Amino acid sequence: MALDDEKAKGHVALKGFFGICREWDCTQEEMMQLLGGVSRSTLAKYQMLPHVNLSRDTVERISHILGIYKSLRAMYPTAERANLRMRLETSEVPFAGTSALDFMARGSMKHLMEARRYFDEKRAG
Repeated sequence: MALDDEKAKGHVALKGFFGICREWDCTQEEMMQLLGGVSRSTLAKYQMLPHVNLSRDTVERISHILGIYKSLRAMYPTAERANLRMRLETSEVPFAGTSALDFMARGSMKHLMEARRYFDEKRAG
């Protein structure tokens, strides 16, 4: 029973991830990097939205992306503005001249965590 619950959570997490990626207009390469450098075949499998056990790393990555999405939606009056913010280049720390999405797509968990901290602080501020 618990195994089925984990697979259902995997399905829901992937559904949320790909929904956000559609809104952010992510490329296949960006999605692969956001998920930690997965292969094209793994990405293709995930895009079928299977009921699957995801690694803790993948679940944590998706959690950070959901948190960033939530902060952006709270900060901006429209989805278009919130989604556009991900592509705007900024000199602010930690992005240093890149867009938030380019920064996050470098692939490390650290980049996702720093981006989430940035947007959480902006929203709270």
